[in-house]
Amino acid sequence: MIRSFWLAAGGLALAFGTIGIFLPLVPTVPFLLLAAFCFARGSERLHDWLLSHPVFGPPIENWRDRGAIGRRAKWAATLSILAAFLLAILFGAPMRALIIQVIVLTSVAVFIWTRPEG
Repeated sequence: MIRSFWLAAGGLALAFGTIGIFLPLVPTVPFLLLAAFCFARGSERLHDWLLSHPVFGPPIENWRDRGAIGRRAKWAATLSILAAFLLAILFGAPMRALIIQVIVLTSVAVFIWTRPEG
């Protein structure tokens, strides 16, 4: 039962990570990290497959080994952060929400840009 939970959670995280490759507002790497975490507990075979995958594996290994985020991923995340904030403005979010969003999104951007590069 627990193994099935980890497999389902890993599959869902992998699906969201894959969607994030194509949709700029959906983060890819955090979902891939979550998928690797879940698969490590649910299926050694899927975990090994994910880490050896030519697209999904390198960002996971960069983060796991060095806490690194690639420059391209940093720029993609930054553009997504700006797009999310601009959408909030365009949809008329209240000033309080915009202030909270600026604080949170700026904190996320600072975290991302202070990580080493992969």
